[in-house]
Amino acid sequence: MIRTTRPAAAATRSLDPTAFRPLLGALTALGIALAAQAGWAQEASPEKVEAAATSEASDQQIITSHGYSYFGNLDYPADFDHFDFANADAPKGGEIVLGASGTFDSMNPYSRKGRAGALTTLQYDSLIESAEDSVGQYYGLLAESLEYPEDKSWVIFHIRPEAKFWDGTPVTAEDVVYSHKLFITQGLPSYAAAVGEMVTDAEALDERTVKFTFNTELTKRSRIETVGATPVFKKAWFEEDPEKRRLDEPRMEVAVGSGPYKLDSYEVNRRIVYKLRDDYWGKDIPFNKGRHNYGTVRVEYFADQTASFEAFKAGEYTFRVESDPRLWATAYDFPRIQQGTVKKEEIADGSPPNPTGFVFNLAKPQLKDKNVREAISLAFNFEWTNESLRYGLYSPRSSFVEGTPVEAKGLPEGKELEFLKSLGDVVPEDLYTTDVWTMHESDPEDLISRRTRREATRLLQEAGWTVGEDGLARNEAGKTLDLAMIIPSNIESSVEAMHETYVQNLRAIGVNASYEKVDPSQYTLRQRERDYDMIYSSRYGAFLSTGGGLSQMYGSREAEFSLFNPAGLASPLVDAIIAASFEADSQEETDVALMALDRALRYEFFIVPDGYIADYWVAYYDMYEHPETIPPYDLGYLSLWWVNPDKEKALKEAGVLN
Repeated sequence: MIRTTRPAAAATRSLDPTAFRPLLGALTALGIALAAQAGWAQEASPEKVEAAATSEASDQQIITSHGYSYFGNLDYPADFDHFDFANADAPKGGEIVLGASGTFDSMNPYSRKGRAGALTTLQYDSLIESAEDSVGQYYGLLAESLEYPEDKSWVIFHIRPEAKFWDGTPVTAEDVVYSHKLFITQGLPSYAAAVGEMVTDAEALDERTVKFTFNTELTKRSRIETVGATPVFKKAWFEEDPEKRRLDEPRMEVAVGSGPYKLDSYEVNRRIVYKLRDDYWGKDIPFNKGRHNYGTVRVEYFADQTASFEAFKAGEYTFRVESDPRLWATAYDFPRIQQGTVKKEEIADGSPPNPTGFVFNLAKPQLKDKNVREAISLAFNFEWTNESLRYGLYSPRSSFVEGTPVEAKGLPEGKELEFLKSLGDVVPEDLYTTDVWTMHESDPEDLISRRTRREATRLLQEAGWTVGEDGLARNEAGKTLDLAMIIPSNIESSVEAMHETYVQNLRAIGVNASYEKVDPSQYTLRQRERDYDMIYSSRYGAFLSTGGGLSQMYGSREAEFSLFNPAGLASPLVDAIIAASFEADSQEETDVALMALDRALRYEFFIVPDGYIADYWVAYYDMYEHPETIPPYDLGYLSLWWVNPDKEKALKEAGVLN
């Protein structure tokens, strides 16, 4: 399975390749900070000085640096040569071949419509990009430096003179401004609404200098990294045919970018091939040394997971990140594993587990009562599922930041208690007096016990649902308690089996539950339109800092339409905590707010967690190598690994590879 963004230790290793990369990056790494002391002083031109002087606080220090983070910490100095985790001497060339299941009908990854081909975002650069060994630290990519005042009311990016698009034309400030406005006018609604309000002006000061001015009535958090991480397209390409070349419409024509890889060829629903650009402008800048090591990145498409795995065994593709515990536990003993031709490896994942699980659609009337949701959750037997379907490889999860210092535990106390009290009446009294919500424990030997049935029946009765002689719960109007789920036809077999047993348990407590298997394209459409009562989802993200991405996932303003909030969660309590976290003046205060947020999200109870795995499961033909130290927040198999040419040659001579 392919993951196109920074991964988390998720219960499933797949990720929708249509996901908006800069936004998702922001969702997991918002809000830590730039070092004023980094001080990489490039003498400002008179125009830049004048621009800086227009700040509301013109007497503020103007910070100029090679990177950005919110509180002032950058681990790498201005003259760093390459990241510690990257092998600057990695050989270039060879091919990585990945497997994908399902279909695609677009090469535009930023549209709500259609199903984009995998890895289309490889073709685009941004001004700055986050480092995989830290939270919230960003370094220059297209931008060689940036400057901003202490209040972060504006930011100026200085574009590298060598930065060029595929056609050899320079990347200009006008291209940056145009790209920003495209996302505001034609981008995902949740992103467009949030960023459109955040940014009051975007202007090209000269050919290589772009300035963003921010709404000072909104939080300072996630301003600079949001605009800096936006992909940059060539303005002239879009303007040649503005009707057909839209960001919000699917299309097979690829927008001109400046990234390291360029689309070479494709066959719809069969394969996509990207080639490394020999003339890539950024191959020698510090951020990129040791990256982009494959000469070719190829994606082969298969009808389902069964066909995909068989193709991997046969050598039709060469690198696999496994997501199915049944396969990992039982199927990786085929001859090429035994011969050493294919390597199997478990690599530690330093990210907090992704809050994956069964997500309630809170807009559905029958699910508005928390007692109903609690009763439904009791029917999910994690322990039985883990032992019977997942070979005991998963760990239970209750928290949105499981195993991190900001995980809420027990009753609120100390600084967290003080923080919650400072929010006033928006905090319900029982949040203070009840231990933080934790996932129930079930009997691994009994799919659904009598005790579970009794407790679920009690909760349903309290919510006005009575189980009749036919075994179905009905309300006073005689309506059954319906719960319809959808899954894509190409989903892992263990996940489908999990749905099947969950539905069986739900029917045992009186819920009229069902799941429907639909083709991937229809699944994507119904997912976007929230045409479900409950959905198995990995859309929500864990958080180690704060910023606007939290509002996109968990906030009320975009709840009705945000693709990153599949429950439609709209909680005044959660809103108040997120808003207060924006005002934190230190990392310690931020951590206190995030701990309270974890507590509040668990209190609202809109996900039935299904557990997590702590490691990446990878299998690959023995020609790939990786840095000795894998960065904690990214496996990096696309950006940091490389092909050993001697091993590749040996596999081809042995007839293992074509």
